[in-house]
Parts: sequence; structure tokens; C-alpha cells
Amino acid sequence: MKIKNIVIASLLFFLGGSAMFAKDKYLSDFPSEANPITVGDKITKKFLATPHTRFGNPRAEKAPNYITYPDALAWLGAMWYAKVTDNTTLTDGLVKRFEPLFSEEKHLLPKMIHVDYNVVGSVPLEIYMQRGDKRCYELGMRYADSQWELPSDAKPEQKAFADKGFSWQTRVWIDDMFMITTIQSQAYKATGDAKYINRAADEMVMYLSEIQRPNGLFYHSPDAPFFWARGNGWMAAGMAELLSSLPKSNPNYKTIMKAYLTMMQTLKQYQGKEGLWHQLIDGEDTWSETSGTAMFTYAMIVGVKNGWLKAKEYAPVARKGWLGLVSRINADDEVLDVCEGTNIKNDRNHYVNRKRITGDLHAHAPLLWCAAELATMQ
Repeated sequence: MKIKNIVIASLLFFLGGSAMFAKDKYLSDFPSEANPITVGDKITKKFLATPHTRFGNPRAEKAPNYITYPDALAWLGAMWYAKVTDNTTLTDGLVKRFEPLFSEEKHLLPKMIHVDYNVVGSVPLEIYMQRGDKRCYELGMRYADSQWELPSDAKPEQKAFADKGFSWQTRVWIDDMFMITTIQSQAYKATGDAKYINRAADEMVMYLSEIQRPNGLFYHSPDAPFFWARGNGWMAAGMAELLSSLPKSNPNYKTIMKAYLTMMQTLKQYQGKEGLWHQLIDGEDTWSETSGTAMFTYAMIVGVKNGWLKAKEYAPVARKGWLGLVSRINADDEVLDVCEGTNIKNDRNHYVNRKRITGDLHAHAPLLWCAAELATMQ
């Protein structure tokens, strides 16, 4: 009996060890230029050295009227990265960058009227969780709470969503499922109050039922039946981020996990030879785009780390995505080939011919999320 138990134990160790080996083999031991800590350090320092952008584009001619989601999500990613690498110098710089928003730069804080604005509250909540600044807690929670507080001048469609228990800021646009879920997840982490993560999960399931296609991907909208990479990236990263915090006991957990797994399976099939995904995911004739690639890579890294995805199957895909991204960082520590801001249009050429921006925070943000996750595996 003892010998049998030893054999069984050895077999279980071998099987578990093989999965761990597959994970470690592909998501660690990178070439020096692709070391997540090397990359994360320089992209964070680049963010700190770059003034607030206009919608993520550091080369935009006009100064920003207010901070919006690309800056906030790069900031958040940099905070996550600095935390997991215990780099207090970077954290100090990121916290110091926020301080003027309580005084001379207060006008740059956006109004609490839109998903792209309210997600900015994720940054002060992260500062609070890392440094205990009560001012940041109060500011961040106002952004989280106001997303469910119907304003007096709400439009009929906004009131209709609120009456169903959803955020009045609901649009059923794919972007929303990173913006809404992130600020609500941050509020849950900061408070421990389950209402925040529960409302995010309810919102996600509603979006999935409305706009996910049978193959797991998402049209930009019902009127724009194209699988635009960055739009799908928001959904992929949003599901991964939400599932990372959502208790398995939540009634929506299985539905969201199934949607996530279906999407990952399809994405795996469309990865390009260089490790990047195309501007239109199923369009091999379209150019390789970095912001969507970074979000897909992040979603897969998180899935492998948490055991949702088989390491043997998905760790090589995530590694290839990371190496492809790193190959698109120029000598000025800027990511190349980032799709410009893109509104909905029922025209394939509208997506194919979008400008390719250099240094846009739409790509720097998810690159930092990836670096933060990978840094914990080195």
C-alpha cells in the first residue's frame, strides 16, 4: 500500500510539475531585452517623464482639457508594476504626480459623467490602497459611487438602465467592460464591500448577452460588424481583471468564465506569426496592432497564472505576444503601431486605414499590466 501511495503521489507531482514547468518555461527566463522588469522600469519612467496627454496621444497638438482613461490606465498599470517589484522610487514618483490634482491641476480631474472619465478614480483608489491617503480614498470612491447615482438630468435611456439595476453610464459599447469593471473592482478591493464587485459582474453579464458573438469575439457594434482588435482587447482584459477579484460563489462567475474561455480559444487561433494580432482580428491582410495585442496578452497571462487556461496550451501564446510587443518598442521607449482613437463605422476600410500612432498610452497601459503580471513570475 505504501509503494502504491508513493507511485500515485509521484505521478501527481509529475503532472502538476509539468504544468508548472510549462508556465515557468514560457513566462519567465526571457531574453535580457524582454525581461519584464527591464521593460516595466523603462515604460514607467517614460510615463513619468511624459506630460498628461490628450486622449493617450503624447503628440497631440492640443493640451488635455482633463485626464481621461488612457492616462489613468497607464498610471494604474505603473502603480501595479511598481508595487509587485517593490520599487518605492517609482511609486513615490507616481504618487507625487497625482498630488497636483488636489490643487493647481484640479481642473484636470474629469467630471463624473462618463465611463471614460469615471475610471480615472481607479488611480487614487490604488494610491490609497498602497499609501493610505484618505483624500485619494474619498476621491476614488466618489468616482465609483457616482457611476450608479442617477443624475437629475439623466436621459430616458440612462434612467431605463438605472431602473434595471445597471449603471446609468451604460452604453453597451465594448470599451465599457474595462472602464466600468475596473473602477468597481478597485472600489471592492478598497472597501471589501461586495456590492461593487457584484454590480460589475451583473453589468458584464448583461453586456455579454447583448454583444458577444458565438465565437467569443465582439463586433465593434451591431452596426459595425468587424472584430476590431482594441475593442475586443477591452473585453478580454476586462473579463480577466474582473475574474481576478470576483468570488467563485458569485452567481455570474461561471457565465463570465465561460465567455472568457471561449474568447481566449478563438484569439489563440488568430495570433500572427510575429506574436501580434491584426487590426481586424480575422483580417490577415490588415496590419499588426499593439494595443489590442497587449490586452490579449495580458488576459492570457492572467488566465495561465490563475489556472483558468492550460499553461501548456496558452503560455507559449502569451510569451509570443509579449516578445512581439517588446520588438515594437523604439529607442525612445515608445510602443509603435498603436491604432488611433476609433469610432464606430460600418466600413471595413475605416478600420484598415486607421493611423498608426507611436507612444500612445492605449498600448503603454496594457504593456505595463503585462509587465506587472510577468514580474511576479521571474
